[in-house]
Amino acid sequence: MLIESDVPGLLAIAVGRHLGAHMNVENVVPLTGGAASTTFRFDLAGADSSQQCILRCAELKSGFWVGVDKTTEAEVQQACFDAGIPVAEVIFVLNADDGLGQGYVMTCLRGETIPQKILRKEIYRDVRGRLAAQCGKLLAAIHAVEPVHGLARLSVADQLGALEQEYRRHDRSIPAFELALRWLYLNKVERGECSLVHGDFRNGNLLVTPEDGVHGVLDWELCHVGDPMEDLGWLCVNSWRFGNPELPVGGFGDRASLFAAYEAASGRAVDPARVRYWELFGTLKWGVICLYMSADNAGQQLSLEHAAVGRRVSECEADLLAMLAGRDT
Repeated sequence: MLIESDVPGLLAIAVGRHLGAHMNVENVVPLTGGAASTTFRFDLAGADSSQQCILRCAELKSGFWVGVDKTTEAEVQQACFDAGIPVAEVIFVLNADDGLGQGYVMTCLRGETIPQKILRKEIYRDVRGRLAAQCGKLLAAIHAVEPVHGLARLSVADQLGALEQEYRRHDRSIPAFELALRWLYLNKVERGECSLVHGDFRNGNLLVTPEDGVHGVLDWELCHVGDPMEDLGWLCVNSWRFGNPELPVGGFGDRASLFAAYEAASGRAVDPARVRYWELFGTLKWGVICLYMSADNAGQQLSLEHAAVGRRVSECEADLLAMLAGRDT
């Protein structure tokens, strides 16, 4: 099994194999905060230049119940880069000979990802009011990208079935989850227009700078083809407001600003009721992911990130009950 201390040496060999022996790997540093993938920052140095890069791989984490493989993730990310969306450029994709599992190397973008800093530090005060509209424009651009061939097409029924299956696997009966599942089945939205869906577009996966606002979009592992309204609903889930519940879009903006910017950029009308459905779905989905992380930390792999996420099941219960009662969370 791959261990962290082996990564610098294996990465250096992989870089030589993919980019040439003249390229050197320096200053390999593991990055914290990822719950489903492992990332390392390093310097890629040539004869006359050096740049910071990111290795993103799955080998060091236990199996996650949702998401695409890292090769597909890299293909989707590169397709979005080619379309002019602010994402990191993929430099190369790992293969079996590299010994690092599935993954890829990409450029390192600047910006802050920690939501509490983005929402509270004075340096971001001037851009916070623009973030909701920026997110609307970015989602419109993502939804206009031609999906990568073979990317999974997930209907509401597909996702509900998978979500319930994962929930039942843990052999726990959580009343709020049961009520939410029943409501989602009874109120299931009809299949509509499909597009590329990021799947995890939220505060925490956005690189923000004081000058530009959103400077990059991270974490494409939940991408699929589906209802574009799913991304808007996920962005409004209460867990991504980080203590600012009165600002439903990531804790920094309102739905009206998000929807107006999305409609103007995409030419697609936003159905608030459909977005609300996906917001409730997303709240349950996050609750089941928290449940998964809690079980994983208890039985398979000790992880600080998994423990921190796993304790948040009760927050999702409270949010679901509030939404089912018709209250805004």
